[in-house]
Amino acid sequence: MIDDKKMSKPLVHNILLEGREKMSISGVLDVESFNDENIVIETEMGILIVRGEDLHINKLSIDNSELSIEGYIVSCEYNDKDGGKSKGSGFFAKMFR
Repeated sequence: MIDDKKMSKPLVHNILLEGREKMSISGVLDVESFNDENIVIETEMGILIVRGEDLHINKLSIDNSELSIEGYIVSCEYNDKDGGKSKGSGFFAKMFR
């Protein structure tokens, strides 16, 4: 019998972009920082930086690993170098200590 706790869950990370105005992201672990021009997201596949104008986070569910963004999206960029930040030191982790 295989113990379910010992089985590693597969990494799931998807991005759905609708007309450069709506973005849905799955596989979200944390939101590191955000403002109306940049959102830095820790995902299952690394750090994702979303750049744009008038960006808003509509929905954030860490339990479901989902994030929904609206605004004018200019670029999405992965940056595996997180500048020495330790895991769990994002905006929401600091806010709920």
